Amino acid sequence: MERPEDALEFTGFESCASDREFWWHLAADEPGKWDRFPAVTAWEWRPSQDCDLRPFRAEEVVTDMVENGGWLLIGDSVTELQFFSLSCLLYPHVRATPNYTENPYFDRAWPQNLYLSPSSPLLPTLSLPPSFNISSTPLVTFRRVDLLLSKDELIELYDELYPPSPTSNPNSKPNSNSEPGERKGKGNETLFSDERFWSLSPHEYMDIFLSPLPHAHYTTLIISTAGHWTTTLLRAFRDEEVGEEKGYGVERMLPFFREAMRRWAEVVQGRLSESFNQGGGESLASDDSFASDGENVGGNSGNGRLGGKGRTRQVIVRAYLPGHEDCHSHREPWKEWVPFKWKFYNWPWIGEFNRIFQDVLSSPSYPDIHFLPIDRPGLLRPDAHVAGDCLHIMTGAGVIEGWTHYIWQYVTREIPGRIR
Repeated sequence: MERPEDALEFTGFESCASDREFWWHLAADEPGKWDRFPAVTAWEWRPSQDCDLRPFRAEEVVTDMVENGGWLLIGDSVTELQFFSLSCLLYPHVRATPNYTENPYFDRAWPQNLYLSPSSPLLPTLSLPPSFNISSTPLVTFRRVDLLLSKDELIELYDELYPPSPTSNPNSKPNSNSEPGERKGKGNETLFSDERFWSLSPHEYMDIFLSPLPHAHYTTLIISTAGHWTTTLLRAFRDEEVGEEKGYGVERMLPFFREAMRRWAEVVQGRLSESFNQGGGESLASDDSFASDGENVGGNSGNGRLGGKGRTRQVIVRAYLPGHEDCHSHREPWKEWVPFKWKFYNWPWIGEFNRIFQDVLSSPSYPDIHFLPIDRPGLLRPDAHVAGDCLHIMTGAGVIEGWTHYIWQYVTREIPGRIR
């Protein structure tokens, strides 16, 4: 590899529609680590022979998103990696906004969108849904939401579970019967530190997800969280006495995480159920799907929420992927996952966060929220990180592209066979 542009050739991408930190995503911004190429891009995720996985073809994915509904991605910077990867996988059929070349200072909360490109050679072959607008109806949108619930919602939940009392301890077992109140944490601290994070209520992004054409045309909501559930951010759970070996109290946070994810699932499934009941199960392909008060609605519980051409609206929770220690010393994948030696951030506990989220969603109360434990291919790739850190995975190494391939398979082939 002699220049950044060589990374595109090695990955097989013609280019990428998104221009946000372009070479950073492709791990081509530090010449000192170019020796990884082309080997780092030579791997592809493949499931077992029991899985009838159809080939990934950008033209088929774009056609499906246009005619049957697109994807809304909600999560932190790891989820943003999937948005950028999609902008490469689907190029040249999509264009991206905003333009970071003209203005690199957009806040991370700003929506990123992929739209059908007016110059795509697919355009004459597509059956555009009524009211679909090439200029304003996104195929893919990413919104930065680190904890899935808003800051105020988490404070309210914390108040409810850990009510104030002269002897209250934020590390004690949650009390679901407690009355809300203004809660102070251990050492008279509030729930959150001053560490910056991005939050949005699920009600707000469900409004986006359920919006009808021409505002939106989503049938798949993809969620992931865990990376920012740390005791440096949620400082009320921090316990300096247990030290780094115990993550400064991260295990004490896990019951709160469970309750927060249950609250999140109740909101999301509730919105889908409510909107279907209000809409009578009709397709959400027009502004008629708005409730009389202007609230965006759509969907159903039990037999699916209808989007484009009857595609059921579903929510996918992707297992979160931790980083790898000393990642840049590796030049090939592992054959088996290697446990952590150190206790960086909350990485050693990410698996437990995933297990808790999966356990919450195993309840029949959430029939249209699906947990996908597709983290193993990434766990085995310490060699596949961007050049600047050991958390974020580079685009083109096959990890993120594998997520997209299987999620597309799951929502188009596997979920339809399960519809009640």
